[in-house]
Amino acid sequence: MRPISLLRPLRALVLAGLTATAGTAMAGSGYDTHPEALRFAEDMAQTHGIAASDILGSLGRIERNDRVIRLITPPTKRGVRSWERYRSRFIEPVRIEAGTEFWREHADTLRAASLKYGVPESIIVAIIGVETIYGRNTGNFVAAEALATLAFDYPPRAPLFRRELENLFLLARDSGRDPLSYEGSYAGALGFPQFLPSSIRNYAVDFDGDGKIDLEGSPTDAIGSVANYLAAHGWIAGAPVAVRAHVEDGARAQTLVELGIEPSVSAQALSEHQILPLGDVPAGTLSTLVDLETPGAATEYWLGFRNFYVITRYNRSSFYAMAVFALSEALRNAQNETTVASVPRQ
Repeated sequence: MRPISLLRPLRALVLAGLTATAGTAMAGSGYDTHPEALRFAEDMAQTHGIAASDILGSLGRIERNDRVIRLITPPTKRGVRSWERYRSRFIEPVRIEAGTEFWREHADTLRAASLKYGVPESIIVAIIGVETIYGRNTGNFVAAEALATLAFDYPPRAPLFRRELENLFLLARDSGRDPLSYEGSYAGALGFPQFLPSSIRNYAVDFDGDGKIDLEGSPTDAIGSVANYLAAHGWIAGAPVAVRAHVEDGARAQTLVELGIEPSVSAQALSEHQILPLGDVPAGTLSTLVDLETPGAATEYWLGFRNFYVITRYNRSSFYAMAVFALSEALRNAQNETTVASVPRQ
């Protein structure tokens, strides 16, 4: 008899006995009695053949984490965007020094990943630096608990996190691990590069060739996986990421900003809106106009190209993509200075 058939009487009993608080896990109680968790276990059994009793056995060992909900809930009053403040969080001495050391320590791996996937070493290093400061801050939330909380008790984004919880159980099954053994961010992101479980299953690679994918303990696997993720999302080897732009009339340029993050603006449109690229732009290249606002300061304008857009597939924010690009440039300059300094004088 299928495990799911054994679950149905229990599910019916639990659902019948729940009161007005049924949609929420009670403090101190495991998730094995939550109505949505019961449905989730049934679906996992039907779709993936994992016994519902096994799913509920894991969910019963975790409970709603209100801190997760507090951290992911947007503030009621939206703060003022500030590129200067955002930039200062990532383009700073600690990340640059740590990134230079990470690059030096993993130079051969970075070179190999760049050659295989076409992604510059500096971009790979910058993403890992922005995400976790090279593994220093990967998060200490039990990933299954964070994802279950968001899947079952945070309706605004429940479908997304339900899929990620599903992928976490599948990842654990494929890896022979306890689903509760993963620790990460409050949103369930894992390891050096902060991949969600679905991204690990779809894009992570065993770059050190040891027969397993380990983004939590293997910088080599993390490097290869970041490069593969960007390549899979359309990175163009050797193409530019972004260049600074001069905007004559900010109000007029706003119509181009509002076209969105995917590159669609032609050179002719830039000219018609009195926007001048302050760097080389290959002929025929489409761009997006990015406005980086800071209260009390002039807005920075940049043209982002296809590779800029690819970075936003990692985190869908122009501020994030620009921080990665700016850190990559700072790291590349630091790396060049280190190389020059190490050359013996004649």
